[in-house]
Amino acid sequence: MIYRDFQDIKLSALGMGAMRLPVVDGDDSRIDEKKAEEMVAYAMANGVNYYDTAWGYHGGNSELVMGKALKNYPRESFYLASKFPGYDLANMDKVEEIFEKQLEKCQVEYFDFYLFHNVCEMNIDAYLDPKYGIFEYLVKQKENGRIRHLGFSGHGKMDVLKRFLDAYGEHMEFCQLQVNYLDWTFQNAKEKVELMKEHNIPVWVMEPVRGGKLASLDPENESKLKALRPEESIAAWAFRFLQSVPEVKVVLSGMSNMEQMQENIRTYGEEKPLNKKEMDTLMGIAEDMVKKNVVPCTACHYCVDHCTQGLDIPRLLELYNEHAFTGGGFIAPMALEAIPEDKHPDACIGCRSCEAVCPQQIKISEVMADFVARLK
Repeated sequence: MIYRDFQDIKLSALGMGAMRLPVVDGDDSRIDEKKAEEMVAYAMANGVNYYDTAWGYHGGNSELVMGKALKNYPRESFYLASKFPGYDLANMDKVEEIFEKQLEKCQVEYFDFYLFHNVCEMNIDAYLDPKYGIFEYLVKQKENGRIRHLGFSGHGKMDVLKRFLDAYGEHMEFCQLQVNYLDWTFQNAKEKVELMKEHNIPVWVMEPVRGGKLASLDPENESKLKALRPEESIAAWAFRFLQSVPEVKVVLSGMSNMEQMQENIRTYGEEKPLNKKEMDTLMGIAEDMVKKNVVPCTACHYCVDHCTQGLDIPRLLELYNEHAFTGGGFIAPMALEAIPEDKHPDACIGCRSCEAVCPQQIKISEVMADFVARLK
């Protein structure tokens, strides 16, 4: 197992994410505890020492199962992370209640790592609002030794992350971001990593294979990678990319079966970063994947000046691209919550005034209608 230095400790470069544990009969809230415990046992035996869970994973049962599984091992033999669930605004005034319950569920007296969960457009104002006392409470828990390291995760845009860092950056010890070779440009992961570097904040990675989308590619792209590294699995390329990003300390993989666990641990048995040719090939594949699936908006904003409804069309197209490429997911709906309802895609009246000035000749009215249909 590869290890990374973080302050005065060594963390396994591969961490076990507990958002996609094996389940019973396809029910996400019913974790197969026996299989999950077997996976934890295998991970522990093979050098994984970082385990990441959260309040909302598996309908609230992930913390319970991980706490039970890790109880079999000495407390000093692993590092456990959980998060304050600010993705739900109803939780904002419950930080103490939730934190105490999380410790109880995980059967621990302290968290090694604790995060503000999912800093984004929808919750940034609440996270920064002193009336909830979230920041003050978590800092106090750190002073009391019940949180060893405080950080945050984020799916928000750059301006949101900057606002959070301006307020709390000096207290943040790490940041968890969605980073993979597809999102390096598609979701501006490169800029976000650089932002963390400016603040001397090391990066933890979530969605390294983008929910499995990067575990297999079309035959043409797979053949390109096999020609460069015949022995490497397609999924391993996603991890080798992250081994090539020096700011990345821990990569969290939400492994849902033992086979994935075994393959990922084999990958992290050695460091094999990409050379320039390999990196260029991978970036070319990512660009090709995006071009085939998204509308080519360049955010020129000509459309905005001609929209009779005053919609931020480039932003809506950006969210449409994310939602369409991913095949659903929570990012676009979550971002839309921060946009006034009368500025959502269903506010488009199909007048096509925007289309008359679009340099890319995007059929914006049709895209908005499709977006509405996909959100239902």
